[in-house]
Amino acid sequence: MMENISLFMFPVMILVVFSGFPVVFCLMGISLFFGIVGFGPEILPMLIRRVYSMADNYVLAAVPLFIFMGTMLERSGIAKILFETISLWTGRVRNGLAVTTILMCTIIAACTGIIGAAEVMVGVMAMPPMLKRKYNHALIAGTIIAGGALGTIIPPSVVTVVYGPAAGISVGRLLISTIFPGLLLSSVFVIYIVIRSYTQKGFAPPIYAGDLEIPLSRKLKATVMGMLPSVALIFSVIGTIVLGYAAPTEAAALGAFGSVLLTIGYGNFTLGVLKEAMLQTLKISSMMMLILTGGAMFSGVFLGLGGSEATESLLSAMNMGPWAVVVFFLIVAYLAGFLLDWGSVLLIFVPIFSPIIDKLGFDPIWFGTLFIMMIQTSYLTPPMATGIFYLKGIAPPEMTTQSIFRGVVPFMMLQLVAIAIVVIFPDIALWLPEKLIGWN
Repeated sequence: MMENISLFMFPVMILVVFSGFPVVFCLMGISLFFGIVGFGPEILPMLIRRVYSMADNYVLAAVPLFIFMGTMLERSGIAKILFETISLWTGRVRNGLAVTTILMCTIIAACTGIIGAAEVMVGVMAMPPMLKRKYNHALIAGTIIAGGALGTIIPPSVVTVVYGPAAGISVGRLLISTIFPGLLLSSVFVIYIVIRSYTQKGFAPPIYAGDLEIPLSRKLKATVMGMLPSVALIFSVIGTIVLGYAAPTEAAALGAFGSVLLTIGYGNFTLGVLKEAMLQTLKISSMMMLILTGGAMFSGVFLGLGGSEATESLLSAMNMGPWAVVVFFLIVAYLAGFLLDWGSVLLIFVPIFSPIIDKLGFDPIWFGTLFIMMIQTSYLTPPMATGIFYLKGIAPPEMTTQSIFRGVVPFMMLQLVAIAIVVIFPDIALWLPEKLIGWN
């Protein structure tokens, strides 16, 4: 009986979310209601223990540190320096600014770990020169949104840090597993832009004459001055985790300290900047922790009512094979991304899906990588895509919603192609952590 009650939690949640209530309070209210129905007043101490066990997780201390690193870098001036540096090397390529945008988003994602940070930072820098050189509006929108979404998968992604504890798997191992899939996505985007630029007439504007006259010495000097600090920051975070010198939380602390040094080095550090970064970190971290609390309560009640067993029984009744279950779970993650923020999606579904995936014999690290990539895809998919809302906030009036939709669709398709590649070749996600964990 209890198992059947748990299955009603999801349709009720969807109805309440569509009624306009904040997602956090929907999750908490539904958890409390179904918990009282299933367990009576005893649910209150149970929920308190559930929330405390999540808050007591040492790895989650990395979340505010990564957020601080990202907010500090927004004020450091790194976006402008990176954009100018990469543009020097891509100027001879058709649609070179679009390629620059993807490459820059890749680096910013590896520096910040925050979804949306790269899109806003890069969008403000890249959009004016692309519009000035008569770039296709759809290409501008698709490039900036798809590039900004790379912060979901490229480590040190905050999404990955939260996924690990929710699934009960190693955060360090999961962070390492997302390196190659993240680079795969970035490469696929660049290849698509270049191929279409050279094969479709009228897609790319003429190459700017000034880009053909830049001497090599200037390029090398700009690369040393503009790229090395960013590479050093990336190594302080990802490199220390990969080499086994630091745990994710320790690496996050190094990254936060490095972002302060970078801001000082670029001459943009003031006490006011530090205060703004700390306040922004506090706001974002508080919001995320509330979402994580609501998600933990929801999944705790669902599992306590026998929801996992009910889900397994439902899948068995549907006569779904192991691979069909994996595809079904990924589709659920994709659709849930339309309604809920990524934190709610992780905390609601991952504790339910992970034990089933483990029983079916699939590698949880591999599935976690696919799950995160699917959340990233929902970030791009119109009409509810978060990335589109971010772009509309910084786009000029002449960039219509229709052109934005047209721009993101090809990149959404490329996301699905990359996911299919990781499904067919799981070693893209598993080879590096297996080698490094074994080596360490």
